[in-house]
Amino acid sequence: MRRAALRLCTLSKGLLAPSRGLTQGSQNPEERIFHINEVRAKLLEIVGVSTNWRFGRILEDLDSLGVLICYKHTKIHSAKMSPLSIVTALVDKIDMCKKSLSPEQDIKFSGHVSWVGKTSMEVKMQMFQLHDNEFFPVLSATFVMVARDSENKRPAFVNPLILESPEEEELFRQGELNKGRRVAFSSASLLKMAPTAEERTTIHDMFLSTLDPKTISFRSRVLPPNGVWMESSKLKSLDICHPQERNIFNRIFGGFLMRRAYELGWATACNFGGSRPFIVAVDDIMFQKPVEVGSLLFLSSQVCFTQENYIQVRVHSEVASLQDKEHMTTNVFHFTFMSEKEVPLVFPRTYGESMLYLDGQRHFSSMHSLETLK
Repeated sequence: MRRAALRLCTLSKGLLAPSRGLTQGSQNPEERIFHINEVRAKLLEIVGVSTNWRFGRILEDLDSLGVLICYKHTKIHSAKMSPLSIVTALVDKIDMCKKSLSPEQDIKFSGHVSWVGKTSMEVKMQMFQLHDNEFFPVLSATFVMVARDSENKRPAFVNPLILESPEEEELFRQGELNKGRRVAFSSASLLKMAPTAEERTTIHDMFLSTLDPKTISFRSRVLPPNGVWMESSKLKSLDICHPQERNIFNRIFGGFLMRRAYELGWATACNFGGSRPFIVAVDDIMFQKPVEVGSLLFLSSQVCFTQENYIQVRVHSEVASLQDKEHMTTNVFHFTFMSEKEVPLVFPRTYGESMLYLDGQRHFSSMHSLETLK
C-alpha cells in the first residue's frame, strides 16, 4: 500500500455518513494473516540474526494497516477514489505480551477504529501468533491518524461512529480518556513545566551521590559503583531518504522512520546492557514534520533511564535539506527494552541530561506491560 499510486478527489462534507459500529470494528476487524510457507522468500527481511522477528518490520506493517483501516472507515461508496489523505499523527502506545516470536509460526494482524474526533481517528491493533492451532496475542498497539483534504491539505472531517453495544461504548470512552491523558502529559512536559518536588529531590540525590568524597567541591564528580554517565551511551546514524521509501504522498513512509529509529535504539540498548535486549513497549511517537524524499535523516539515540534489567532509550530524529542545511526535528521516539541481566545505573552530568532522565523515568512509569511480559 505504501508505494501504490493513488489519485485523490475533492470531498464534500455532506457526503460523510456515520460508520455503523466500532467497526466493522470489534466484530469484524480488518485482518492480515502472514503464512510462513507463503513468505519464505521474505524471511531474510522479516527475521533477524537472532532468528526472531524483526520488530522494525512489524512497526512498518502496523503503520500500513492503521492507514488502511482508516481509509476503509472513511470510504465513500459513491466515490471511486478516496478524497482524503490519511497520515499517522501519533503512535500512542505499543505494549508487548511476549519477549520473542517464533519464525516458524504464522502471524495475524487485526485492528479497528476505536474512537473518532472531528478530523482524527484512534486505531487499535493487535498482533497474534499461531501456537497449537490457536492464535495467541503478541502485542497491542494504539495509533492516532488524521485526515487531510487532498486539495488544500487542510484538516478534513471524518465519518462519525454509531455505538451499538456497551462494549463499543466502553472502547469509545477509553478513546476519550486516552485523548485527555495525552493532553495532560503534554501540558506537564518538562519543556513547559518545571520538575515536581519529588523529581527535583531525585535529581539532587543523584547529584550528591556523584560528588567526590575526597574533595569539598561541586565540580569534582565521580561515578558511583555500577554507574555509567548518560553521555557515554550515545549512538548516532545517518540515512539518505531514497525514493524507494516514499509513501503515496511522495513523502518518506512513517513506518520506515520508526524502523530505523527502533534499530538504532535496539543497538543502543544492546551496547549498553551487554546482551540482546527484548522490546517491551513503545510510546508517544509524535510525527511533528513530514520527511521529504532526498533529505538527510539524522538519528541520535541514548539511554536516559535504567532500572534493574530495564533500559529506557530515547531516539531523536531530525532532517536537513540539501539546499539550506537547516536541521528540523521530525520525531522523538521512546523505547523500553528488557535486558537478560541487570544493567548499570545511568547518571546525568548536566541539567539537560537530568531533564532527559526525568522524562525517561516518566515514560517508563507509564508502561503497562512490565508485569505481563512472558
